[in-house]
This record gives sequence, C-alpha cells and structure tokens, in this order.
Amino acid sequence: MSKNFKRTLITTALPYANGPVHIGHLAGVYVPADIYARYMRLKGEEVVMIGGSDEHGVPITIKARNEGITPQQVVDRYHTIIKDSFKEFGITFDVYSRTSSKIHHKTASDFFRILYDKGEFIEKTSEQYYDEEAKQFLADRYITGKCPHCGNERAYGDQCEACGTSLSPLDLIEPKSAISGSAPVLKETRHWYLPLDKHEPWLREWILENHKEWKTNVYGQCKSWLDMGLQPRAVSRDLDWGVPVPVEGAEGKVLYVWFDAPIGYISNTIEMCEKEPKKYGNWEKWWKDPETKLVHFIGKDNIVFHCIVFPSMLKADGSYILPENVPSNEFLNLEGDKISTSRNWAVWLHEYLQDFSGKQDVLRYVLTANAPETKDNDFTWKDFQARNNNELVAIFGNFVNRALVLTHKYFDGKVPDRNRFSSYHKDTMYEVYASKYELEKFLSEYRFRDALRCVMDIARVGNKYLQNQAPWKIYPHDPEQVATDINICLEICAILAIVVEPFLPFTAKKLSNILNIETKGKWYTFGINKDFESSNITWSRNIVEDEKQLDYNKTILHVGDSIGIPELLFEKIEDSVIEAQVQKLLDTKKANEAAAYKANPVKENVAFEDFMKMDIRVGTVLDCQKVPKADKLLQFRIADGLEERTILSGIAKYYPNPEELIGTQVCFIANFEPRKLRGIMSEGMILSAEDADGKLVLIQPRMTVTNGVEVK
Repeated sequence: MSKNFKRTLITTALPYANGPVHIGHLAGVYVPADIYARYMRLKGEEVVMIGGSDEHGVPITIKARNEGITPQQVVDRYHTIIKDSFKEFGITFDVYSRTSSKIHHKTASDFFRILYDKGEFIEKTSEQYYDEEAKQFLADRYITGKCPHCGNERAYGDQCEACGTSLSPLDLIEPKSAISGSAPVLKETRHWYLPLDKHEPWLREWILENHKEWKTNVYGQCKSWLDMGLQPRAVSRDLDWGVPVPVEGAEGKVLYVWFDAPIGYISNTIEMCEKEPKKYGNWEKWWKDPETKLVHFIGKDNIVFHCIVFPSMLKADGSYILPENVPSNEFLNLEGDKISTSRNWAVWLHEYLQDFSGKQDVLRYVLTANAPETKDNDFTWKDFQARNNNELVAIFGNFVNRALVLTHKYFDGKVPDRNRFSSYHKDTMYEVYASKYELEKFLSEYRFRDALRCVMDIARVGNKYLQNQAPWKIYPHDPEQVATDINICLEICAILAIVVEPFLPFTAKKLSNILNIETKGKWYTFGINKDFESSNITWSRNIVEDEKQLDYNKTILHVGDSIGIPELLFEKIEDSVIEAQVQKLLDTKKANEAAAYKANPVKENVAFEDFMKMDIRVGTVLDCQKVPKADKLLQFRIADGLEERTILSGIAKYYPNPEELIGTQVCFIANFEPRKLRGIMSEGMILSAEDADGKLVLIQPRMTVTNGVEVK
C-alpha cells in the first residue's frame, strides 16, 4: 500500500561478531541498503541508516571457548574489524553500534519487562539437554551428533551443515556435548515464550492482505509459515553470555539472541539520537511516529524474524510502528560452492580492501550487477574481472575519459557553448532522461540490479553518441558543431556523476571533483520543469510518456565552467591478480579437505604369522626413470643388499622428476612373486602412503640404513 511518509528509517541485519563480513553479507544486505540510503539523501529526504554488531549468541561463546578467551574479547575484536571495514567500503551508517553496550542491555531489558508486565509471555517447563560434567544446559550449537537425514556425524543441534536440514537436538543420533564430549542428559528447565499463535490473525491480514507488494521470496516465505500455523517461541535461554532476563528467579538465563538482536535497532537509534539530538531529534519519532517509513534490509535466512517475530514483539508493546517493507535477497555463492564462515570459504571484506586498495567501487558494482535479488547467484573471480574490464573500464570509464580529454584538447578545459541543439541532440538527451527516470522507479521498488543497468545505459548512450559524432574528425572544418557535441557529452558525464553516486560513491566523488560539481541534493536539478514530480511520469523501457515535463535547457554544467584534469576512473585488472585470488580459494579448499579427512575403517584383523610372511626391506635407488609409453609407471633399479632388482611402481604422476630419487632409500616388499608389466619383469612392490588428497608418497627411512635390512 503506497503512502507518503515524512522520513525513512533503514535498518540492516546485525552481523554476528564472531567473524569478519564477507561478500555474501554485502550482496544480501549492506550494499542494497546503502544504495537506498544514498538515493534518499540525494533526493533531500530525511533518512537514517541503523546498523550494529550482534554480539550475543552461542556461536560467540563457542569461539571464545575454542580460543581460550572471553566472549567480550571475541566481540571486541570482530566488532572493530567489521565497523572499520564497512567505513572503508563506503557503507554510510548514521550509527553502527553493538548489542553488548550498556544502552542496549537497558533497552532490551526494559522491552522484555514491558511485555512481561503486560502478560504477553507464557511460561513453560520443558526438557533440554544438560551436560553433567560441565554442569550446564546446552544450547543447540553445543550439541553434536549424527544427522538422521544424511548421516553426517558432525551435525549440530540446530542444523546439519552437510545437507542443510534444520534440526532440533532431539533429532540427533548419539548426541554429544561439544563442551565435555560426554553424552548429555535431559533435564527440566523453565523459560518464557512469545505466543506467536496469538498474533497469527493480525499478521495474516497485515502481510497477506496489506503487503502484497513485498518481494515474492519474502511474501512467499511468510505465507508458508502462516499456513503451517505459528507456535510459541522461547525468548530466554540457559546461558551466561547475553542480556540477563530481568525477572526474579531467572538467574543463569539470558534473552534469546533472536529476541535480543532486533531490539538493537532501537537501542542503536537511541544512542544515535542521544549523541546528536540536534541532527536526529528524539528517537521516538523514528520508531513511534506513523509518518516514519521503516524498512528492514536482510538476507533470506532472517525473513521470519523480521516479518513475523519482530513485528509481533512490536505489536505486543503497542507503541511502535511496523515495517513498511522488508527487502530480502537470496544467497550469494562463491565459485559454485556455498559461502561458509566455518570452512573459510568466503571473500572477506577486510582482506579484499587490502588486496584491492582503492577498488571499493569495483566490488560494489559487481555485487549489485550480480545481486541475488530473485534467486541464488554465484560470484566468480573471472566474472569480477570481466565486469571491471568490459563494463566499468570499457563503457563507463572510456566514455568519461574521452569526453574530458577532448574538452581539454579543443576548448582549454572549459564547457563550450551548445550552439546547434538539433533534434538528434534532443533525442540523445531524451534517452538519458528516460533512463534516469526508469532508474528512479527501480530504486523505489528495491530493484537495484535493474537500476544499475539504467546507469550503464546512460554511459552507453554517451559512448554511442560520441562515436557517431566523431568530433576528432569534424573539428578542423566545423568547431561549432564539436562545441555542441562536447557540451552534450559533458552534461551526460555530470548526470552520471549524480546517478552513479548511490552505487559507486568513490567514483562519483572523483568524477564530480573533476567536473567541479556538487552531487548532494542534485537528483532533481536537471532536465525537468520546476513543478515536475516523479509520480507524473509513466515509465516503460527508455520512454517518458509525458515528455512535456522535460526541460532540455535545464543543465547541471554551464558554459564556461572549468573542467579539471582528466584521470582514469577505473583500471584494468590483470589475469595474474585474479589467478592469485583463485589460488587462495584452492588453498582453502585443500586445507578444508585435509581438516575434514577421516581415515578409512581398519581392515579385518590378520594373524601375526600372516604378517610375518611379508618380507619388507630397505634398498637404495640406483636408477629411476619413466617407462616408455606408460604414463603412470616408474622403473626403479634398487640395490637390495644381495644384488640388484627391478621394481615398477605406478607413482609417476607424483614424481615428475624421477632422477631426483636416485641415491635415496625406499621400502619394498621383496618376496612378491615377479610379474611382467609393459614387457618388464617387476621383482617386488615399492611401499607408498596414499594421502587424503589421493597423492601417493614413498615410504622412506628418515636415516640412512644398510641396504637389505628388514622392516619389522
């Protein structure tokens, strides 16, 4: 339902402070949110963007325990990394705080107490797993066992990461405590629950009837949950890290992180307003005034919490506004595999900023152009390189650079006069304005990928125009025509500097500095009549139906304005740079495979006497070479303490320079019956170990021993 609002409150999902931020987080939440916030500011709207670190929850306590430090030390480390990375990447939070702050603890505690005093919770006693050795109840992530669906023996009590199935601790086969390794027992414990079933009737009307404009994935997931029927959900946990439950007799219990974390949006807003009251006013105008538009930017794994659970919490209080929209993206995969923090399978933001200094906008561009808005998408380094080289460099950067260079070459770096504004020039600017208005429509619908395409369409119009006019050819005989052409090109450059700002803010700043223009508040300052309102335009692809609203004489640049010295907006990314990033991922995959390696089951027992029948000896390699026309075979000539023998071994793939083995010692079975291979008699078997990756490694003594000694 469309409605006019006085202001907009944007929130972004709070990242867990148990690790850095990766490209999946950026593509799903933070880049789209920042685009929207920057767009609203360009229009002169009153808007704030609220962010912060989620610093409670079991993953943080597990990491602290594994590292032998306190949870506070964990969150202090990662909160700093995350906050600094966001700032360097150009994510424009009005506040970025944390849920371990005093103001958050008070806000969350007060929120719970209000609902508790109103009777909005129910108390229930249930059986949960308890570690008798550690003397504590176990959160879901502190319980491991075999997945009943795929057999993965390292599944958690809430999810199997191997098959992705959601679980409960009672589903696990042979559960174990992740703390002590012992088998947990079931023990009664008391907790408070939010009765979501009580809120189901109004949620059904509010979402299914009043918000059909929500994205399909959001609306569909909400409908699915509502159709299944909502159940009471616990709001407390048996832990010692978090916001203590502010009720007598609740010692050792904290607010469940899903209840605690979204209140962080409120507490962070309070903190922001208390620090700068003149700029932001009272916090309640952002959360309790119906003329404020609340928009949650989240990933799809948070849809239920932000569309059903958190609204139920706000409704139970009764004084808060509800979200107007919850734009949620799908997941971004990496090189064909699911991004995983635990497996280190990710492109981490802080590492990207180190490896690609000054290229924040390249990643912002790629993540937006390939945004998983309607389905899961895949990030690859080759695509990253191609989009930079073939789009940013070849289209956007190429047009701007040529226009600026020609300005200095022919007009001493000044904006020339628009002497001959013909119908062709008008048609060109019409295309530009039409793309700009369509861009605005897409932004208002949270379709950022399509909106970015409109920006690039403007650059394409400029490229096409410049190539068609070819001012370098006609300047000698018609400089007045070239003046008009360059004027048009510079105006398109100025328009690009404004419309690209939400997407590529560093590029916009560089370009606006060269053009000596200010982009802030300039969204409606060109190509339109005074009384124009964007709602008056009917959009279709590159067509503005109500063309009379356009004013081709209303421009950003003016005749005589000085243009700065041109500089490249983007640089080509070489193959070697991309190859280094791909190799880093390959190294990570190899390390993961090694860490996950599990030895094969021990074979059936054999009698000692059978083992003693094998004659295992040590000999020195006298010669080693590849067997002709046999890719796998190496031919060894070995001094075995008695004479010499020839043994063939299928390890050529792993020893490409067999001559390097000459003079080394190897272990071999001396009493295997000789057999002919490739016409060569092999008199034994060289012993090798097969590594986790399938590589065969020769078994060799660490010290030189006498040839022919037996291995016992």
